Amino acid sequence: MSDKTILKATQRTEFGKGAARQARRAGQIPAVVYGHGQEPVHLLLPARETTLAVRNPNALLTVMDESGEERLVLPKDIQRDALKQTVDHLDLIEVRRGEKVVVDVPVHVEGEVAPGHEYVLDYATVPLEADATDLPESVTISVEGREAGDHVYAPNVTLPAGTTLQLDDEIVIATVSEVVEQDLGDESVQEEQAAEGESSESTEGSEA
Repeated sequence: MSDKTILKATQRTEFGKGAARQARRAGQIPAVVYGHGQEPVHLLLPARETTLAVRNPNALLTVMDESGEERLVLPKDIQRDALKQTVDHLDLIEVRRGEKVVVDVPVHVEGEVAPGHEYVLDYATVPLEADATDLPESVTISVEGREAGDHVYAPNVTLPAGTTLQLDDEIVIATVSEVVEQDLGDESVQEEQAAEGESSESTEGSEA
């Protein structure tokens, strides 16, 4: 994963809900940078560029302030407007090259289960320790040919080189079961009987 995304930031000097709303109306997103025992740094980031950049929640970003100082950061918490789905606030964690971090990455499923079977992902994402500047976009499991009662456990996850899964070996990532076919025969009969009953009531009512 590249860190070529550069966001030009300005120092945030006004605080509170009113100031935050004003900043968002001006096309800026309030953000706080944490990390390495330093005091939090309060910034304003360009809304459009930042929103695009954090579509990947593990995006590695370079934040540059007015003085030209650059910080390598990862999103720690992304607060979004529930209705508009716009980014309202960001918590960012500063990282260094060679530093290990733990992030949640999606599980990608490969292969086909045995005919008449299906699988359920118990973990859609898994915690992974990786180099902060080389975060994978996903990990992979295979369900090829698996049948009812089969489980895909944490050790069965295929990991990118240099990463470590932060789950115990007995954790189940996916479960395979038989497809249960629903018998709609009785239900159809009941629907037909109900329809006939409604028709009879309608006829009686018109005769009356």
